[in-house]
Amino acid sequence: MGKELKKDREPAQENPRMPLTRRNYILLAVGFAVIVLGFVLMAGGGSDSPDEFNYAMFSWRRITLAPILVIGGFVIEIFAILKRYE
Repeated sequence: MGKELKKDREPAQENPRMPLTRRNYILLAVGFAVIVLGFVLMAGGGSDSPDEFNYAMFSWRRITLAPILVIGGFVIEIFAILKRYE
């Protein structure tokens, strides 16, 4: 009786499909590009001389737009990994 139960429980066959499709990889690349764009927009804003303060460091692009792009890029990355195309 014990042998019959073992026969019934055969190991599950692995699915030969790739876990990520071409669409997933395209979305991953788009998400990575958005993250890089956010960091590029965040860079800069320093002063040429250490004696003077440059208010360009606190521009809307660096304080608001760039962090939104970086977070949006990470959301795209998570979506690209979790989305299952058939």
